[in-house]
Amino acid sequence: MSIRPDVERTGDIWCRVSGLFHRAVNPAFQADALDGSRVAGRYSGPSQRTLYLSSSPEGVEAAMTTRPPAHSTDLVMLSFRVAAEAIIDLRNPDTVEAAGIDLTDAIAPWSDIVRAGGEPASWRVRRRLESLGANGLIDPSRQRPGLWHLTLFRWNCPNGPSVGLEGPTESQ
Repeated sequence: MSIRPDVERTGDIWCRVSGLFHRAVNPAFQADALDGSRVAGRYSGPSQRTLYLSSSPEGVEAAMTTRPPAHSTDLVMLSFRVAAEAIIDLRNPDTVEAAGIDLTDAIAPWSDIVRAGGEPASWRVRRRLESLGANGLIDPSRQRPGLWHLTLFRWNCPNGPSVGLEGPTESQ
């Protein structure tokens, strides 16, 4: 059984997150895993630096069920040590309301909109959170209730979250 990261509420909308997180990457890009996403995602345009992580290996597996087969085969799962402040937890309805976020924007479908050249509502969520000073967000899994993901907008920069590669995720 994997050990879950810690989440500590530090203010009306803020929390601190620390612990081990996971991400699946193409082995060809394993050396660049700390660079973040290479393509548009739920909370990022194609040129926005964003690091998508899961709080457990099971969370990575759940997230991969929504990827086209060509994007989810032959991936290696990596572990990352994270220490982050100024994170907004979208699992908490009071936090979502206080941050001025419409949760339907965060959970709305996004990939078909991006493929069609549009801007999904979830990108507005990111802009709103960044305007508040957020370094990232906790996103509940839509595939498996109880699981969650960490999306970082900035990391390994002055006053930003710290993220270090721990290595391949050990077998469960």
